[in-house]
Amino acid sequence: MNVKFSDDLGRNEESVDLGGPRREFLRLLMEALVMSPMFEGSGESQNLALDMAALRDDRYFLAGKAIAVSIVHGGPPPAFFSTTLFDCLVGGPHTAKPVLEDVADTDIYQWVKKVSQSSTHEDLVRATLPLQDYLANAGCLRPLKTIDDMEQLVHDILMFQVVHRVQAPFQRFLEGLKTLGVLEKIKNHPESFRPLFCCQPHPLTAEAMDDLFNIRLSPQGSNKRIAEEVVVPFWRDYLQDAQGK
Repeated sequence: MNVKFSDDLGRNEESVDLGGPRREFLRLLMEALVMSPMFEGSGESQNLALDMAALRDDRYFLAGKAIAVSIVHGGPPPAFFSTTLFDCLVGGPHTAKPVLEDVADTDIYQWVKKVSQSSTHEDLVRATLPLQDYLANAGCLRPLKTIDDMEQLVHDILMFQVVHRVQAPFQRFLEGLKTLGVLEKIKNHPESFRPLFCCQPHPLTAEAMDDLFNIRLSPQGSNKRIAEEVVVPFWRDYLQDAQGK
């Protein structure tokens, strides 16, 4: 894979691709994907969105292919998938366990949240009234006999909104990920690939905390500098003690 950048007039920049231009191209590509209408959700936990223009132009296939190529050729991994989307890649849509936070549409999020917080049968019926048309389209419209029906209803709504609604884009995305055998490797080694696709929280360490600060010392030989050189080790000892609880 060889990458060249050009200026506004289409003239190639004078550089030999020893890895830098390729990595920069793949970095820009991953940034474009996370900002595209093909994905929705928070920046670090996104699911596939339904974009008819992208589906018509087969851009979901290209998105999957781009991610596969980036991983194989040393570019950055996506690292913005939700756990739900990654689990769908590994085990199929039927294994998905979507949560309320997977819902990107704020109106639907608030409606479903209200349904999930119902404590009585009357509350449940009242909370579903604004959702009647949506529930009919989602195939979730049914008589609600008791409050016990609430949990299954919420699950069905989440499965429709996050998983079933985007099955056509998902299948094309899977085909793209098959490029260079990447999807097969993901399914065979899911826990090795999970940190590449899903953002992993990093615990705050004493070293990371220390790196946040740039210590500006007084001139060498001054009285202030002598005092500062005593204080700095105390500060770092404090950070170590805090990390050790």
